[in-house]
Amino acid sequence: MLLEHIELTTAPNPDACIIWLHGLGADGNDFAGIVPQLQLPAELRIRFIFPHAPYRPITLNNGYVMRGWYDLESLHIGAAEDAIGINEAMEQLSEFITQQISAGISPSRILLAGFSQGGAVILYTALRLPVNIGGLMALSTYLPLVGNPLSEIVARRELPIFMAHGKDDEVVQYQYGVQSRDWLQQQGYTVEWHAYPMAHSVCPEEISHICSWITARLSASK
Repeated sequence: MLLEHIELTTAPNPDACIIWLHGLGADGNDFAGIVPQLQLPAELRIRFIFPHAPYRPITLNNGYVMRGWYDLESLHIGAAEDAIGINEAMEQLSEFITQQISAGISPSRILLAGFSQGGAVILYTALRLPVNIGGLMALSTYLPLVGNPLSEIVARRELPIFMAHGKDDEVVQYQYGVQSRDWLQQQGYTVEWHAYPMAHSVCPEEISHICSWITARLSASK
């Protein structure tokens, strides 16, 4: 069963889909408001899906129950990671992708987007999908479980990847994003990288770059 979610369309009969995951403690509403801000071309017919993560106790926050894609013990690089939770989140995201393909959306016209913890899930998932999606946007985030066997990674190396990070991010350290970018490049992926003078957030310049990237991806896959 699909997770609870918000669904918005930019035009009738959408032929493309963007699935966008929020960060820890937020919900799908956190990014639903960004759709009009993107000012995407009117000819793009996009279905946006903003899932709500399940509620779970978060170790980092003394076990407080909040929406989270997986448990988090620490914000420090190298801390223990919740492999079970991350893989569960991958399955939940994969269900949305499968549902959209069944609804008639070509995999090449499905984009994944995620902020912070949501970005970690879309990065981890996109590298392991059995279908070739149109690309992914990883915002203020990192690639989790890098030590997992490379044999699990099946995505084509030409997978379009957009990564953006704030240089003053004190939640997901800027260096964490840089390390993830570098690892992806070492594996043969091409990453469009953007850094901004901001904290753990999204800025107007980034929104403009996201609009350009989405437009280029969906125009190329028609």
